[in-house]
Amino acid sequence: MKIDLTETTSSKINQALVSARRAVGTPAIGMVLTLVIVTDEENAYDALKAASDSSREHPSRIIAVIKRASRSQRSRRDARLDAEVRVGSDSGSGETIVLRLHGELANHAQSVVLPLLLPDAPVVLWWPEDAPSDPAKDPLGALAQRRITDSYSAVTPSAELAARAQSYTPGDTDLAWTRITPWRSMLAAALDQKPAEVLSATVEGEGENPSCELLAMWLADRLHVRVQRAQSDGPGLTAVRMETKDGPIVLDRPDGSLATLSMQGQPDRAVALKRRETAELLAEELRRLDPDNTYASTVKFGVEKLGAPDEAKSAEPAATAPTAAKKTAAKKAAAK
Repeated sequence: MKIDLTETTSSKINQALVSARRAVGTPAIGMVLTLVIVTDEENAYDALKAASDSSREHPSRIIAVIKRASRSQRSRRDARLDAEVRVGSDSGSGETIVLRLHGELANHAQSVVLPLLLPDAPVVLWWPEDAPSDPAKDPLGALAQRRITDSYSAVTPSAELAARAQSYTPGDTDLAWTRITPWRSMLAAALDQKPAEVLSATVEGEGENPSCELLAMWLADRLHVRVQRAQSDGPGLTAVRMETKDGPIVLDRPDGSLATLSMQGQPDRAVALKRRETAELLAEELRRLDPDNTYASTVKFGVEKLGAPDEAKSAEPAATAPTAAKKTAAKKAAAK
């Protein structure tokens, strides 16, 4: 069921929700959280579809905030709120409110959203693109316990990761981090199965894919080893190689679907590592509403601490030169 409201208010939207629930025969509220999506008209359809699909696992009230840019000076001064209310089969397992904010009202979205939040339920805010530099200090972000961004949508993902590290507040997370959950699980399981000291690692993937940087930073942060970043044609993350004292451990996924795990002394194994849809990533993030300390430690590690293979080779002579000089000085001192 859909109800269109023009030049409306938050109070009228709440009344429309109650009427819609009664009309479809579900007067009770059985939702576990409020998911607020801040997007534009271009990306609203895909974002709402992903949120609706994820609501089948997490019944929620979905509020999409679309700020409509005004062309003329007069229309910028005219504040207007249009809304669309969806209940029943048109909104997955919850209910959806699409808000279109015109004029000056676009600068005060939090005052419109606040009366529409579910009482005594957690609030999650998601920016599919164009996230603020500091999500926790954003007026809408301040209403949420969890704030989801996606550095993959940024023009320069590495700079976006650096900004996320600088402004991190408990409750922040990134869908680029969520995308590597199966990789982290598989690599951790491989080391659990065959414990060995890791000497170095290499992460291979597309050049502008922040998930590759995050996986490399996670390995460097947890294993305290040098991790090199290599580029490939993709799709996405393609391979991870860990050099250990017992031989290499390689997880290779050339086609974005099926990976091969290779370990010394064991037969190669096929592993399902399909690239997941946004709805699956969002559903995973909604399973936990507490701060992700592992993500915090990883993103704060710093992209600049990662090395490329060429840099590692060129750094070797510089690293060995002081050692040779010290040995020569020690021999002269001993001769005296």
